[in-house]
Amino acid sequence: MNPSLEAAKHRVGVYPGTFDPMTKGHLHIIQRASKIVDRLIIGVASNVRKGPLFSIDERIDLVKTDIANMHDKYCDIDVRPFDNLLIDFARDAGASCIIRGLRAVSDFEFEFQMTGMNAKLNPDIETVFLMASDKWQFVSSSFVKEICSLGGDVSGVVTPNVEARMKAKFGLK
Repeated sequence: MNPSLEAAKHRVGVYPGTFDPMTKGHLHIIQRASKIVDRLIIGVASNVRKGPLFSIDERIDLVKTDIANMHDKYCDIDVRPFDNLLIDFARDAGASCIIRGLRAVSDFEFEFQMTGMNAKLNPDIETVFLMASDKWQFVSSSFVKEICSLGGDVSGVVTPNVEARMKAKFGLK
């Protein structure tokens, strides 16, 4: 049998991100991505250059907890850390596609460039873009951290698990 047809029987997708912290927008993309692949790997990037609020282990724990509490999962979902090139992580995971969420035109410009470079590095791995629901287009982890750090209410955009852990990090009640 043709190897590409065999691979099509078991599609693995990678949804990468820093997830610092995981938001309900991320969860919505994960739920939708789980409909289009047979196995979804959430790649939690170490990305120390961004100065994350949570350590890599804390972020993995937050993501795993939120995914365990998700209803509507349509495939197996795994969570793994990575600190190498995304395209190499995807290849090593056996992925045929990388899932990316888009919120705005500004996201598209960056993602378009990254997709082109990834295609040069490995043309066998496709990038699939999922547009954020209008409910989540304005949500970013950076905004969530800033709002929470200043005592604002983030309960509508993160899970109770994430909210409690953020408040603890910021010394809030």
